[in-house]
Amino acid sequence: MAFEGLSDKLSAVFKKLKSKGKLSEDDIKVAMREVRLALLEADVNYKVVKDFVKGVSERSVGVEVLESLTPAQQVIKIVNEELCKLMGEENAKIDFPSKPPCVVMMCGLQGSGKTTHSAKIAKYFKDKGHRPLLVACDVYRPAAIKQLQVVGEKAGVPVFEMGQIDPIEIAKKAISHAKDHGNDLVLLDTAGRLHIDETLMNELKNIKSEVNPNEILLVVDAMTGQDAVNVAESFNDALGIDGVVLTKLDGDTRGGAALSVLAVTGKPVKFAGIGEKIEDLELFHPERMASRILGMGDVLTLIDKAQASINEKDAEKMVKKFQENKFDMNDLLEQMAQVKKMGPIKQIVSMLPGVGDKINDEQLDEGEKQMVRTEAIIRSMTKQERENPKIINPSRKRRIASGSGTKVEDVNKLLKQFEMMQKMMKQFGGMKGKKRRKGFPKLPNLNGMGNMPF
Repeated sequence: MAFEGLSDKLSAVFKKLKSKGKLSEDDIKVAMREVRLALLEADVNYKVVKDFVKGVSERSVGVEVLESLTPAQQVIKIVNEELCKLMGEENAKIDFPSKPPCVVMMCGLQGSGKTTHSAKIAKYFKDKGHRPLLVACDVYRPAAIKQLQVVGEKAGVPVFEMGQIDPIEIAKKAISHAKDHGNDLVLLDTAGRLHIDETLMNELKNIKSEVNPNEILLVVDAMTGQDAVNVAESFNDALGIDGVVLTKLDGDTRGGAALSVLAVTGKPVKFAGIGEKIEDLELFHPERMASRILGMGDVLTLIDKAQASINEKDAEKMVKKFQENKFDMNDLLEQMAQVKKMGPIKQIVSMLPGVGDKINDEQLDEGEKQMVRTEAIIRSMTKQERENPKIINPSRKRRIASGSGTKVEDVNKLLKQFEMMQKMMKQFGGMKGKKRRKGFPKLPNLNGMGNMPF
């Protein structure tokens, strides 16, 4: 995950400060030296690091530790605020004009993910109730139009194309088409190059001057580190971009580009690509990203993911089943599918405050495998067995294990865990409509529940 190395190093720095009674100038100097190294190793721009460390040091030296905070927490608070300032005080959004359509010009080098992320942004706004239109303005790259049509179909968004004619003419006709057909968002997928050259920039300038887009978004690959920042700076100088879309923030990237773009170009990161699926796109929230970097989790983004993945009516239906103790294996399978929609377990765990640093990669990998095993076991059951697991006798267990490629012990373990779940639900269900004078009912022993795949 992005920033994983940086997060670990910063956590180690703050850990050393936890035992100190108050902050001294020497304490800050030592800590800031380590912070500087951590940021440089994360491929953050040198000048940005220098200014960042200077700002944190000046605020930290001589600051009285608040009664409710330890010295380490005081430094974390300051670092968190400075990180937010570094990436932008607020999340930058696309401003829709009062008179539609909003025209967004997508640009970037070949291989940055421009076409795919044009479709991702279209999907994002379609889910918000907008009517986007994708426009194929890349008439040079082989199969570029076909690629846009494929990702457009995945996003459920129409694609406007006129073949390999003048891209300016295509853009103009597309905007007219959008006005006639009620599309309030037009995304122009322009041509890219393997490197920045005069021909590319002149074409983009011509499109800009002719169609006067409301937004110009530059798509850059976060995996390229400082090269991404250099590309952003070059495009901004030549074209005047309005924001950046960072791709591959879910990969093994050091994250320096995300921390450097705004400071170097003056333009904010507006979206972050966090996976290969068409829905794997987030609004870039500086305060949430700062929280992740400092190992403090990101509950708000987790809630957003849950709301996007879980239908409200389905959730109410599931709550009712819990209350009435009618939750069966089919429901468990459905819950697992909804959890999978939210993303990989590692990504979800990283958003939970105080949890990510306590669970290692080996445990997370085992959790992913456990979900696969559990799904295979449930899918190997008959309809009757899923609805009433109590009928599963030894011969049925052997058949289920054989059909799911697991062992009988795995089937037994799942059935035992499910039985414990039902007991717990029965106790909570018994509280419905009853008043208790003291406390809550005693919960069953939860030993062994830690590996439950939901």
